[in-house]
Amino acid sequence: MIKFEKFNLDNGLRVLVHEDKSTPMAVVNVLYDVGSKDENPQKTGFAHFFEHLMFGGSKNIPVYDEPLQVAGGENNAFTTNDLTNYYCQLPAENIETAFWLESDRMLSLAFGKKSLEVQRKVVSEEFKEHYINKPYGDVWHKFRELIYTTHPYRWMTIGASLQHIEEVKLQDVKDFFFKHYTPSNAVLVVAGNVQVAAIKTLAEKWFGSIPAGVRYDRNLPKEPKQEAPRFLEITSNVPLDALYKAWHIYPRTDPRYYVADLITDILSGGGSSRLYQSLVKEKKLFSNIDCYHLGSTDAGIITIDGKLVKGVDIKVADAAVMEELRKLQQNGISTTELEKVKNKTESAMAFEDMSVMSRAQSIAMYELLGDADLINSELSKYQAVTAEQILEESRIIFDEKNCNTMHYLSENRDA
Repeated sequence: MIKFEKFNLDNGLRVLVHEDKSTPMAVVNVLYDVGSKDENPQKTGFAHFFEHLMFGGSKNIPVYDEPLQVAGGENNAFTTNDLTNYYCQLPAENIETAFWLESDRMLSLAFGKKSLEVQRKVVSEEFKEHYINKPYGDVWHKFRELIYTTHPYRWMTIGASLQHIEEVKLQDVKDFFFKHYTPSNAVLVVAGNVQVAAIKTLAEKWFGSIPAGVRYDRNLPKEPKQEAPRFLEITSNVPLDALYKAWHIYPRTDPRYYVADLITDILSGGGSSRLYQSLVKEKKLFSNIDCYHLGSTDAGIITIDGKLVKGVDIKVADAAVMEELRKLQQNGISTTELEKVKNKTESAMAFEDMSVMSRAQSIAMYELLGDADLINSELSKYQAVTAEQILEESRIIFDEKNCNTMHYLSENRDA
C-alpha cells in the first residue's frame, strides 16, 4: 500500500504528498495536463518544444539547472501525446529550492527571442537526427497517419512536420503557455523524506499566489471505428525488411484495457512468449519481434513489429504473425499461461514502485487519469482478468477490419 495525502490550492493546483522516511531524498514532480494531442494540427510539436523551453530560464532564475545543482539535485522531463512531466530529485533538506524553481517557471517563464532560437535549433536537430536521417526514423510518422484518420494521435510528439518547429513564433509560444501551463491544469506530487504539513506550507507559499488561469476544456475529435483493413508499403534505405501491424484498442480507463495489456504479454513477454518462440526461435522468420501498446489515455493501439531475417518474404512473415493470432483466437489461453503473465505483471509493478521517483510519477499520472489510488488498486484489476476475457477480446481486437499493416522494405534486400 502506497500512502499519500491530497489537497487542492485555491488556484486549482492539485497537490499530493507521499511520505517515505527510508530515504534522505525528496522528489518534486510537476505534471501538466497537456500533450501533443492538444496541439493545433497546423502547429504541431509545441508540447515537446515547451519541454525544452521550460529549461531556458524564468523571470527570476536565468539558468534553471544551476541552483538545483548547487542544492545537490538533478532533473529531467518528458512529453507524450497525453501529458508533459517535469521532475527533480534532491536532498530533502533542500526541497524548497525545487519549489522555488518550479513555481517561478509556472508563474513567469522567460519568453525571449534568444531562448526561442536556441531551443528551435535543438529541437530541429533532434527531428533531423532521429526522424529524418536515422534508418526507420520515419516509421511512426507514416504508421500513425495510416492508423488514425481523425484523432490527434495521428502525429508524433516531436511534431508532424519539421516546418512547424522552424516556423514557430514567439506569440505562438506565449499563447500555448498561458493556455496549458496553469495551476488548474497541473498536478504537483512531492515524495520522499517530507512531512505533509511542511509541504502544505511550501505549496501555499510558492504556488498559492499564481493565477489559476482558464481551465483548459479538452474537446478532441474521436477516432471513428475502423471498418476496413489498411495497408501501406514503403521502400527505404534500411538494412532489413520490417513488418508493422496495429489494431485499435480501448482508452486507459476502460476495464478492457487490462485484458489488452495482458494479451501483449502473452504474445511478446520475453523469450518464452508465443511470438518469440514460434517466429524467431522455431521458424526463424524474424530476428526480433515485439507486441506492445502505448498506454495512451484515449483509445490506443496494440502493435506487433519486427525485423525480418534477411531473405525472408515479408508476405510469409506477415501470414505467420496472423497464424499466431488465429491460434489465440481459436484456442485461447491456459490457466497456467495466464497466471504466468499475471505474475510477471505483478513483479513489474512492484519493481516500478521501488524508487521514490517512480512512485511520485505514478501518483501524478493516476491522478491525471482521475484516481490517484489506482496505484494501489490496479493490480487487482489485472488479477481479475479471466481466460474467457482473453479469448473474447483477442477475437474483437484482432478482427481483420481493425488491422493496419505497414511493410517497410529495404531497397537493398536483393543485394
